Amino acid sequence: MKIPFAPPRVDDKTIAEVVDTLNSGWITTGPKTAKLEEEITAYTQASATVCLNSATAGLELMLRWFGVQEGDEVIVPAYTYCATANVVEHVGATPVMVDVNNADANINLAAIEAAISDRTKVIVPVDIAGMPCDYCEILALALEKGKALFQPRNDRQKQLGRPMVMADAAHSFGALYGKKRLGSQVDAMVFSFHAVKNLTTAEGGAVCLNFEAFNNHELYAELRTLSLHGQSKDAFKKMQPGAWRYDVAYPGYKCNMTDLQAAIGLVELARYDETLNRRKEICNRYIQGLADEELCLLPEFADNVKESSYHLFRLRIKDAKEADRDKIITILAEQGIATNVHFLPLPMLSYYKNKGYDIKDYPNAYNCFANEISLPVYFDLTDEMVDYVVDHVKKAVQAVMR
Repeated sequence: MKIPFAPPRVDDKTIAEVVDTLNSGWITTGPKTAKLEEEITAYTQASATVCLNSATAGLELMLRWFGVQEGDEVIVPAYTYCATANVVEHVGATPVMVDVNNADANINLAAIEAAISDRTKVIVPVDIAGMPCDYCEILALALEKGKALFQPRNDRQKQLGRPMVMADAAHSFGALYGKKRLGSQVDAMVFSFHAVKNLTTAEGGAVCLNFEAFNNHELYAELRTLSLHGQSKDAFKKMQPGAWRYDVAYPGYKCNMTDLQAAIGLVELARYDETLNRRKEICNRYIQGLADEELCLLPEFADNVKESSYHLFRLRIKDAKEADRDKIITILAEQGIATNVHFLPLPMLSYYKNKGYDIKDYPNAYNCFANEISLPVYFDLTDEMVDYVVDHVKKAVQAVMR
């Protein structure tokens, strides 16, 4: 068999919606982007949603809107994709990396508390593999220690009165927290719709807004403007008869979502419950198939508060070193099975290593990486293919570890 890692779900419905957009004569930001924003807001129970060309753009846009700058600190987990820290570098602030939990690889509460200082402007939890972080507890830290130490630099920061909690929820669209879909738990939740995500728009992302201190609908309008060069009208509004005139109040950015992207997202969102159910079935089948292999440490997808979006199946191999894990990956590749590793911890990347971050300071982040293999999970993965992966994982683990 040839089993790819995570191809997107593209079928006749997807193609028909994209063709409809092409035939409409409007392919950039317009009515379908607005419709997707409305539907995501309804699905997540957020106050407002702005769609953008990536989750990365959403993270950076929120940092810039909040006025984060040189001299400020942003708390991020050491175990995440580079985008989480890169956007902090982009605005000139300092990423303050903290360790994660060994069990779920999510950011550690005690480590956050220890890292909060009078320079902390933002806390960025990351939902690894789609399992939500401990949002109630993180928000409590921002409201207590964060508020006590907070030193605002501008009116927005003064109005909020504490560090902003901005979730990097790139993996977790559709996950549950307290029986509610993710999207309304903290100040801002940033989702990714990249091609490998559960819900894709090819490239794209969204920021769900839930501030108590601000009018989220006014903030939505401001972010839409900020994402289009600071222009007072988007292209769709400018193209209405006689409505060409526009203004630019401030130099914005260019990170808007297009209607071509939104068309894919609208199809995906309409059938997203079906997608989640299938991904859950696949992950449960992996668990059942690998349960008798003592060297396979299986992920948890739910507890009494949270349930994952089943984005990744993060298998860990007991007592495996990096070299052992890599050998297992090679054996699986020889059998046509594509896998991945999530993630190389930030302190192991050359840029951050050269800035003085040391992986030895983040032992759980390293442990979560060193023996981890992400197995294929996608809608069109059949039970037969899952069983094939299970069989060859067992054989590869036994060949390398016994």
